[in-house]
Amino acid sequence: MSMGSTLIAELEREARTTRILLERVPDEKLGWKPHEKSMTLGQLAQHVATIPGGIATIGSLDSYDITNFTKPPEPGSSAELVATLDENVAKAKNILGGMDDAALMQSWSLTKAGEPVLVLPRVGLFRTILLNHLYHHRGQLTVYLRLLDVPIPSIYGPSADENPFA
Repeated sequence: MSMGSTLIAELEREARTTRILLERVPDEKLGWKPHEKSMTLGQLAQHVATIPGGIATIGSLDSYDITNFTKPPEPGSSAELVATLDENVAKAKNILGGMDDAALMQSWSLTKAGEPVLVLPRVGLFRTILLNHLYHHRGQLTVYLRLLDVPIPSIYGPSADENPFA
């Protein structure tokens, strides 16, 4: 199995759980945030929904200058978040599926005003910034939802609300 196929398989598995979580984001709470320094629920959920396609897109380039980064627009509803996730997962799968192992081992760099900030093999970008970064923010999203009394789905095992093993 190629590295790209392995990444796609993991993304597909994790996208199912992410989709369930985004479906539970209450539309009427999109502007809520737990702290003044925090993102709003809508901003965080939109970030989670756009990570796969956004990171895959910049990973398809040889380098990306962080000064070009733009924040995604505010979502209007959980249905919009789910559609955004679906589009971004499809985009990521298309990009990853078009790369062989040699392309995934090529050096990729993040720059700021043309100066290197991070240099790693492209597969490292996808492993850490696409997948691990997605899981990090998805975990934050579960905390936001818990604080809003939204039932948390089983993710890697039982949650306080759902136990698929019971």
